[in-house]
Amino acid sequence: MPRMLDVSDEVRAEIGDEEADRLLDGGDAPGSYDCTSCRTPGDSEQERTSTVLFVGEETAVLAFAHATCIPSQVVPVSEEQLKGAVRSITGKDDDTTHTPVQEPGPVAPPPAGERQATLGITCGLVLIEGELRPALVVEPNGPIARPGSMSQQDEFLPLLREQGFGNVTDMNQLPAPNPGWSALLAMGKLHAVLQPGSAGNQSAWWQAHQPLAVSEGWRAAANKAQTVLMYAAPAGTIGHQPREDLMRQALEQAAAQGVLVAAAMPLAGTAG
Repeated sequence: MPRMLDVSDEVRAEIGDEEADRLLDGGDAPGSYDCTSCRTPGDSEQERTSTVLFVGEETAVLAFAHATCIPSQVVPVSEEQLKGAVRSITGKDDDTTHTPVQEPGPVAPPPAGERQATLGITCGLVLIEGELRPALVVEPNGPIARPGSMSQQDEFLPLLREQGFGNVTDMNQLPAPNPGWSALLAMGKLHAVLQPGSAGNQSAWWQAHQPLAVSEGWRAAANKAQTVLMYAAPAGTIGHQPREDLMRQALEQAAAQGVLVAAAMPLAGTAG
C-alpha cells in the first residue's frame, strides 16, 4: 500500500530514485514507526511522514518522523553519533522532566592562545508568559577570544551579539528570533545548534559529542512550540544547576548584571 511519505530532493539524491520510488510505493517503508524526533508512534498509512537520512563517514541510516515534527532531510553526523542514534531508535530515555540535562561540547569560536575552552549546554524548561518553554543554556568553561586573537579578554558575548543574539533584561519576555539559527532535535535527542553558513546552508555552531538525551517534558514543549530558546552567558555565570528553579534564578541574576544574551530559533535540520 502506498505510504504518505515525504522524500525531499536531498534525501532522494542520496538514496537514488529507485529506492525513493520503492519507499513511496510502500515497498521498504514501515506502516508504523517511532518518530525519530518526538519518539511517539506514527503511521505512514494514516499521516504524513518524513524520511530522515542520517549520514556518517561510512554508513547511513534511514529513519522516519512525523512531518509535523521535522521535514524530510539529510542529517550529517559523525560515525560515533550515528551509532548512538541507531541505539536510540529502540532505546528508552530514563531522564526526568524537572532536571536540566547538561552536555559539554566543542566551542564554536577558536580559543585564545593555547587554551581549549568548551561549551556546556544545559537543556531545561523556563516559564515565560504562563507557558513552559524549552531552553538551551550555553556557558563556556573559560574565556573565549576572537579568532586569531591572543587577547585575554573574554569576547564570548560580543561575538554572539554580532551574530544576532540580543541582551536579556527581563526573563519574563520571549527572546527575539535569530534568522538562520536552528536547533537539531532528531531521534528524540539534541544533536546540534546550527548557524547560518555559506551559500544559504547551515553549519554546526555546537555539536554534541553524543546525541544529548532531553526530558520528555522538554521534548514535548519543543515539539509543541517548534521553537527553542537559547540563552548564553560568560564562563562562571550560570554554573551547573541541579534544578530548573535554580537555573532560572541564575539566569535572572545574569540578566540583572547585563551578562545574558538570548535568541529564539526553530527546530530544524540541515537546511539545503
